[in-house]
Amino acid sequence: MTDTLIAAPAAEPGDSSWTRREIAQQPATLRATQKLLSDARGEIDAFLAPLLARPELRVVLTGAGTSAFIGECLAPWLSRALGRSVEAIATTDIVGAPDLHLRAAAPTLLVSFGRSGSSPESVAAVELVDRRVAEAHHLIVTCNAEGELARRGGPRAHVIVLPEATHDRSFAMTSSFTAMTLAALSALGGIAAMDARIEAIAAGVQDMLARAEPVAATLAARGFDRVVYLGSGVFSGLAREAALKLMELSDGGVVTAFDSALGFRHGPKTIITDRTLAVVFVANDPLTRRYDLDIIAELRADARAGEVAVISAGADEGATIALAGMADSPDADLLFPYIVPAQLFALHVSLALGLTPDQPNASGTVNRVVQGVRIHADEA
Repeated sequence: MTDTLIAAPAAEPGDSSWTRREIAQQPATLRATQKLLSDARGEIDAFLAPLLARPELRVVLTGAGTSAFIGECLAPWLSRALGRSVEAIATTDIVGAPDLHLRAAAPTLLVSFGRSGSSPESVAAVELVDRRVAEAHHLIVTCNAEGELARRGGPRAHVIVLPEATHDRSFAMTSSFTAMTLAALSALGGIAAMDARIEAIAAGVQDMLARAEPVAATLAARGFDRVVYLGSGVFSGLAREAALKLMELSDGGVVTAFDSALGFRHGPKTIITDRTLAVVFVANDPLTRRYDLDIIAELRADARAGEVAVISAGADEGATIALAGMADSPDADLLFPYIVPAQLFALHVSLALGLTPDQPNASGTVNRVVQGVRIHADEA
């Protein structure tokens, strides 16, 4: 089965944006990413296996913005898979308060994610870890062969440069997010194991592209002024990424929030009004799923939200988008199709607001590669 990297679902009149193309190309970029890792399996495993065999090794997943949320999605899953603590700490936190986040005596594997690989905090975080940690190792996952991170070689570093198509041209990260997430899940969780799952993941994303497009368009036309994404387990980080995507593509025109199914009742639920869209990512994990279904039932019984949209891979009655073929898939694999409706909804909202999706921030105060960051001298 093949995919055309720039094939898109039915577009709004005049919408030929890179944002749309990059959302649509994800089945192909995911397959291409896994092939790249599979072809390089020997050298990747040679670098990682001796490190992960050491129980004292500290594993930190890092990035800024969307790249940081990759770590938030994967850290709990990889902690269980690897039988060790895996931490997600944003580069912005490492750079802003290194004394709180770095331990000089702990051998550390820093896994850095970067679409451009040139964000000031991404480079500074790597340099801080090298300077402050006695034994630092680096796994770098980037979409840009010309970025600063891609040039960080050495005996204690391994760089994975993803296919060029994943280096999104648009402002918002879409295919770069899913490709880097897959690369880390595969490299750290087992490339051979992912070889057996990649086709189901890519097919699920393709299925979701078709199912989500009309729903996203219909919901965007309703003009919600608040949207909250709810997800538990691995979907806690995904809810945060979904909220950011809408905030970015609406240029802050829609108030967004995120929480877990259980956490939402503890105050954040006050965001609900009759102009609020609540979106729930339903887990396949049986226990987590029960809590997801509870909050859905509660929100619908309250009858205060403008709409409660449910994204599920199971046979839930009332699911707004029911993903086919992945009812038995691990939750980590659902990260890839589940983000698609949020990406498409953000795109449609951007168009409905009369914005340019590839550069929604017309004022130029927010940029594709962050600007205006001053890295202060580390005096430790």
